[in-house]
Amino acid sequence: MTRSTGSTAAALRCDSCGQLPEPGKARLTLANVAVMLPIELAVHAAVVQTELSYPLKVLLLALTATALVIWVAEPSVMRFLRAWLHAPALRHRTRLDAAPNLWRARVLVDDAPGALERITHQLARRTVNILSLHIHPGAQASVDEFVLAAPAGVDEQDLLRALTAGGGTSARVWPSTALALADGQTKALSLACRVAQNPAELRYAVAELLTATPVVPPPPAVRSFVEGSELLKVPTPVGEPMVFSRTGEPFTAAESARAHRLAELAALSTRCGGPAS
Repeated sequence: MTRSTGSTAAALRCDSCGQLPEPGKARLTLANVAVMLPIELAVHAAVVQTELSYPLKVLLLALTATALVIWVAEPSVMRFLRAWLHAPALRHRTRLDAAPNLWRARVLVDDAPGALERITHQLARRTVNILSLHIHPGAQASVDEFVLAAPAGVDEQDLLRALTAGGGTSARVWPSTALALADGQTKALSLACRVAQNPAELRYAVAELLTATPVVPPPPAVRSFVEGSELLKVPTPVGEPMVFSRTGEPFTAAESARAHRLAELAALSTRCGGPAS
């Protein structure tokens, strides 16, 4: 690592809490051994040369080694070997900083052979890489959601033109981050576990799953799901249904189904004795 200790801390320190990431166990163990072993050997050599009785030598050795490890070794490890301890996290941060611009896009694609291929061809012409693709099936067309990596010279309008030139309609593009690449199935399972443990988390879990905003109080006469609507109603185990809003991104049938499955899980957990929402 060529970075100094100070620059390592500045690069990795959390903007919200000010804490550094937890170093890996293997690296932390090796660093502790590298610092503590010389101290232990030096203390052993010094104590063995004294004229004290064997029990006193053992006691002095234990107390001295423990004090040196707590007050000298561990702080030294975290201070002087910080760059090495956090090297993997620092390399990951550097890769993210050097990555191309990330975008999230949604576009309506006809349910016809070759429709998606035409869009991918237009993106490839602009050297745009498709990092992930999720398809929300619809009656006549599907809503295709992309995470795209674009070169520095490609902006939002370029992406919109590419999606439209490929035959897509109602295209929308937003700047994104590496968090959009998180595994969707893993995220859904984590939220399901969260709702199963505490059904009161249903509102927040659905909002996180759909990247939507709860509408409180819910407006009247909102249907459970309407194709192209920016409002979605989801039942709750007790009380009135919840309504979620997502401006500029109409909900899809697949998203409605996922939200309703979470609601069913919350209802089942409530019947089995979990706290009600």
